[in-house]
Amino acid sequence: MNEQATIQYKRIEEAIAYIQTHYAKQPSLEEIAAAVHLSPDHFQRIFSEWAGVSPKAFLQYISIQHAKKIIQTSAVNLLDVTHQIGLSSTSRLHDLFIKIEGMTPAEYKNEGAQLTIQYSFSQTFFGEVLVASTSKGICHLTFIENQERSFDSFKKQFPKALFEKVETKMHKQALAIFSTDWTNLSQIKLHLKGTDFQLNVWQALLKIPFGNLTTYGTIAKAIDKPSASRAVGTAIGSNPIAFLIPCHRVIQSSGQFGGYMWGPLRKTAMIGWEGGQKSTEY
Repeated sequence: MNEQATIQYKRIEEAIAYIQTHYAKQPSLEEIAAAVHLSPDHFQRIFSEWAGVSPKAFLQYISIQHAKKIIQTSAVNLLDVTHQIGLSSTSRLHDLFIKIEGMTPAEYKNEGAQLTIQYSFSQTFFGEVLVASTSKGICHLTFIENQERSFDSFKKQFPKALFEKVETKMHKQALAIFSTDWTNLSQIKLHLKGTDFQLNVWQALLKIPFGNLTTYGTIAKAIDKPSASRAVGTAIGSNPIAFLIPCHRVIQSSGQFGGYMWGPLRKTAMIGWEGGQKSTEY
């Protein structure tokens, strides 16, 4: 992503923050554009190019009332519903079938000894990311604010590993999920370090279709731990793979979007962007 595109995303992020703060007043296009210091026509154009829909349609999708409606229409068991209709051949997320391959006990015990990790930095619609992989798959994908600090934090997870700064084909395949044509993506493997419970939660997240939302309680039921919603929330908060493992699609049962490791505004932007992209299918 070039510098101009990055600046545009910052403007979109500011617009989303304004919409969230003033949602009850249903701000007009002119009001939102003024808040981000753009003319209405220019704002309408760059927002529509970014989201695939108009600011008005985007506002409608990300509204809390609309989120509540989604939950209410599938309140009995949302994951069962998505299995029936979301994971069909028409589901973009289903076209991207992701397998999880966990670390061996020796790799986990040795803190990455004899493990080579290749990493790179890239710009996406939603900000800069640090993406890393082993020979087995993607092991890390996070949104960052500072390259040096983020890499230092990442290294602490694998203190004995060998790190190489290089963009690999695997990195490019993973980052392609931010494009609009998921049907042509190659299979992506993930190389994850976590407990059995965390892995089960992360696997359940992979079954949430693109553009759909679910709740912490529904995820808990999906892994046969119906009373473990709080623990599920903790596991979701430990997710090391942003967007590919779509923890941003999990919201509170009340319909509130809730928190997000990489910022609630970014979560709102992702949900709205996916909703905008999905709406263009029909």
